[in-house]
Amino acid sequence: MEVFTQKSALERALSSRRDGTVGFVPTMGALHEGHISLVERCRKECDTVVVSIFVNPTQFNDPNDLKNYPRTVEADLALLLSADVDFVLTPSVEEIYPEKDTRVFDFGTVDKVMEGARRPGHFNGVGQVVSRLFDIVRCDRAYFGEKDFQQIAVIRAMTERYGYPVEIVPCPIVREADGLAASSRNRLLTPEHRAAAPAIYEAMSTEAGRARTMSVAEMKRRVTERIEATGVLKVEYFSVVDALTLEEIDAWSDTVPMRGCIAVQAGAVRLIDNIAIA
Repeated sequence: MEVFTQKSALERALSSRRDGTVGFVPTMGALHEGHISLVERCRKECDTVVVSIFVNPTQFNDPNDLKNYPRTVEADLALLLSADVDFVLTPSVEEIYPEKDTRVFDFGTVDKVMEGARRPGHFNGVGQVVSRLFDIVRCDRAYFGEKDFQQIAVIRAMTERYGYPVEIVPCPIVREADGLAASSRNRLLTPEHRAAAPAIYEAMSTEAGRARTMSVAEMKRRVTERIEATGVLKVEYFSVVDALTLEEIDAWSDTVPMRGCIAVQAGAVRLIDNIAIA
């Protein structure tokens, strides 16, 4: 495994790999089993595996969130070495943004709801960094976890609208033993909030399993009540959406793929998750 801090050095290393398939897993570090599942999928499907570790400042709305985001590069590199990664890029902010990035992306409507409505500019920052990384790596496939379901829709819209020849590969959510979706932010939870956090998936999965016995509005109310019954978790939103367009739905459909998407405040930590609804 080779580790680069400069994009030009990675580009040179990749120049001899262009005859095969290049797969890419972009991360912000603080790696966990979910990230490793993406790397393993990439390893199975691609000749060359590239991972980036970069905490992207342009996608953070809250300066304290950026400051507190966990950074564990040495541990991350040890995990990636055991996962048979070929190349890792760990650039500085100046390397990715030698000048301020003023680009504004048009993602259609998928960035206007849920996370996009509550975190202005967040997805534009995602577009800025992912497009720059795609330009550097020039990958054939890029792998993203479905925990960030809306982010996948945004990145897919970006590749289609701006002509990136990259296949976006969504990968299933990896959960901890008690059901909590694996996330770098989990390590920031207090013991009290960590103990309560499994209620998020428990509530969604229980109510999704009997969704058609009630209205969409009733399901949303029941999920929210079950989670907030913990006394320490606060639901910011629970939306039932068309899984392709992310538009909210108010009635069950036999033809539209549906997804329940949630954001929950657990003390100082904000957790997101989602679930397919049959």
